[in-house]
Amino acid sequence: MKLVSFSTADGRIRPGSLLDEANLVIDLSAAGYPDALAAITAGLTAIGVGNNYPSYPLSEVRLHAPLLNPPRIFLIGLNYRDHAIESGLALPKTPVVFMKLPSAIIGPGDPIVLPVNSSQPDYEAEFAFVIGRGGYRLSADEWQSHVYGYTILNDVSARDVQNASSQWSLAKSFPTFCPLGPAIVSADEIADPHSLAIGLTIDGVVLQSSNTRELIFKIPDLIEFISSITPLLPGDIVSTGTPSGVGLGRTPKRWLQPGETVTITVEGLGSLTNPVVAE
Repeated sequence: MKLVSFSTADGRIRPGSLLDEANLVIDLSAAGYPDALAAITAGLTAIGVGNNYPSYPLSEVRLHAPLLNPPRIFLIGLNYRDHAIESGLALPKTPVVFMKLPSAIIGPGDPIVLPVNSSQPDYEAEFAFVIGRGGYRLSADEWQSHVYGYTILNDVSARDVQNASSQWSLAKSFPTFCPLGPAIVSADEIADPHSLAIGLTIDGVVLQSSNTRELIFKIPDLIEFISSITPLLPGDIVSTGTPSGVGLGRTPKRWLQPGETVTITVEGLGSLTNPVVAE
């Protein structure tokens, strides 16, 4: 199932199931789910054929970020070998975990707004997973029973703010710095999350191209490590890091500019596109 959040002409945001082949969105609020987090918490991954729930043509709805109210957003730094190398840093021996504030979330098509107090805004294509069944001190062996699904995240970063401190979270949490979506694809639809092509283009020019097989710490490692410190909660997002090709790692460095369009594509998850504007 492709879980989305959508609105129609009335502006009310509700959860939906996106049927790509029919270009339809089924309204899950009619099934008693007030939002996407409720559907995730309930473990909903399919809607039966022949249901009587309202549906809308995809062309008549606006897609928002699929999960607007995650309890937390964990991000993993330096988790692709090539990105650690381009950053001039040693490969980490344990996961580098930091946070992004949910107030930064936007959806597909929403503009990334470049703040006036940063001159080095950067892009980062990321593959993220969403926790379904939470837990504390989980074993890596049971990781699959705790993953609800997968989505795309752009870890937009103010590099000058980031590099001015040893703490990264605020530099990653300006409003609009967390494009997410277009859907959360339930785990049963992705045979192997550790073998997916991932790439980013700006105005059609390829700047990042890799595969999730290059992750240093894979999903089982991340679930075991994070949950050894804090219980994972339904709806927690864990974004697994970015491959090489970010603006910070280029010579000369390459920052986001107003008027550009950023597209991230992950195999099996579709594409997430956002325009860039100035504050």
